[in-house]
Amino acid sequence: MEKSKLLKEAKKVLKTELESIKTLNSSFNQSFYNVVKTIFNTKGRVVVTGIGKSGHIANKISATLSSTGTPAQFVHPSEASHGDLGTITRNDCILAFSNSGQSNELNDIINYAKRFNIPLLSVSSNKKGILYTKSDHAILFKKPIEACPLNLAPTSSTTMSLIIGDAIAITLLKMRGFKASNFSKFHPGGNLGKDLVKVSEIMHEEKELPLVNEDDLMSKSLLIMTKKSFGCLGVINKNKKLIGIITDGDLRRNMGKSIINKTSYQVMTKNPKVVNESTLVGEALNIMNAKKITSLFVCNQSRPIGIIHIHDLLRLST
Repeated sequence: MEKSKLLKEAKKVLKTELESIKTLNSSFNQSFYNVVKTIFNTKGRVVVTGIGKSGHIANKISATLSSTGTPAQFVHPSEASHGDLGTITRNDCILAFSNSGQSNELNDIINYAKRFNIPLLSVSSNKKGILYTKSDHAILFKKPIEACPLNLAPTSSTTMSLIIGDAIAITLLKMRGFKASNFSKFHPGGNLGKDLVKVSEIMHEEKELPLVNEDDLMSKSLLIMTKKSFGCLGVINKNKKLIGIITDGDLRRNMGKSIINKTSYQVMTKNPKVVNESTLVGEALNIMNAKKITSLFVCNQSRPIGIIHIHDLLRLST
């Protein structure tokens, strides 16, 4: 296939799926609200299920729910029929994905939900399907034209199911007041996990801190600055509060002016940028990049308790 024809086909897929996505507005209605509220009020887990391509979507949504504050577990319908129904308790709810709503493999899960009065929630495109009719609350989306030229391979329909699932997860995230600090507990790995580490976990403390008193002469302060190797000094007052910072730039600006006879207070830059111990590494790195600085003091009620260097942050990414 020529390049131009290949790209044309790819753009047709995008156009077809975008047209399908536009119809989803009608799916965010009272039924969607009922599904989300049922999950929110569930004391146990959300058991997410589906077969075929819908099963792959269900597995992904289960993972998204779990990482955003809603305990969830994917159960394969075939495995459920061979013993895994035992993992579903009366405190759980079931969220099933099926484009057709007619997959026979889901029958045992549907019957189990009805037998033990477990809330059955669903996402499908078939109002006459058994899944829709048996569900306690069902989200219906308009049956789309698949991006597949044969209109057979699930493409547009799986994209629509994925969006609905993501909308459920993110709505629940908002309802639970879930924050980045919560996310970090469930996602410690990868680059994302590293960005969610708190600065308190990597900061240098106590004897490592490059600190001088405001009335210390620069003859003493320069020695401390060289010894600590952070390229800066924090200046504290008699109450041990950080009132300024001395950097290489401050030294250059004061060169040739009998700098060693000046006090740290006379050389420092006032009101340095600081962070608190709960600041996330990703946020600290953004501050450093924006301010074009290489070190940040970590303070608690204006008192320095730690310092981080940009090298500390970069080492997390290696």
